[in-house]
Amino acid sequence: MVATETKHQTDLPNGGVAPTRAGRAVLSAAAVQSTALGAELWVAADTLITPLAREEAERRRITLRVGDVPAASAIPAAAPAPSPDASRTVAVGADHGGFELKTLLKAYLAELAYTVTDVGCFSPEAVDYPDLAYAVARLVADGRAAAGIIIDGAGIGSAMVANKVPGVRAALCYDLSSALNSREHNHANVLTLGASLIGPGLARQIVKTWLETPWGGGRHAKRVAKIMQVEQRFLKS
Repeated sequence: MVATETKHQTDLPNGGVAPTRAGRAVLSAAAVQSTALGAELWVAADTLITPLAREEAERRRITLRVGDVPAASAIPAAAPAPSPDASRTVAVGADHGGFELKTLLKAYLAELAYTVTDVGCFSPEAVDYPDLAYAVARLVADGRAAAGIIIDGAGIGSAMVANKVPGVRAALCYDLSSALNSREHNHANVLTLGASLIGPGLARQIVKTWLETPWGGGRHAKRVAKIMQVEQRFLKS
């Protein structure tokens, strides 16, 4: 056992802490991404913490603790709540083509007990989708929203824009299977929808499925980590 979040020890392979060829454990960004915002993550003293994992911990306000796991009596009953607590906050945005569907989905998100941060647009007048997609993606990347939903005519352009923002994994979903897969396998944190391609009933089902599907971790963790490593190569160039 090489790592733990607050009280719980994390075993391989689901924790995302993998042994190197020399037997030394490595804490990956994927493991940090699966840790709750504002929590503590304990790792063994000889664990190699990758630069990407440290960046992800800082972004998610996660405190990395190195050393032996303290006794249960020495650990607070609960990790301190992040400030502000974004765990139930969903950022939403749409261009004029998605304005009507956004309005409907905002009400639905409220029914599901989510807090909604609406970046616009606020009327059916023509606007440029890149501006709204960037605004949503930035809230997610900064940790001010746990997830984002962007709506335009087809959902394609908004996904392209959102995926330019470091830390964002945006997925265009058009049915329940793609919604489930994008969360469980790809750890998507932004959903894009095409208002001209799906109706409001299906849109609600996709949103609910997408938000309620947990990240699978396990064998998927190293692949998501590689997605983020590609991003880091260009950030460092």
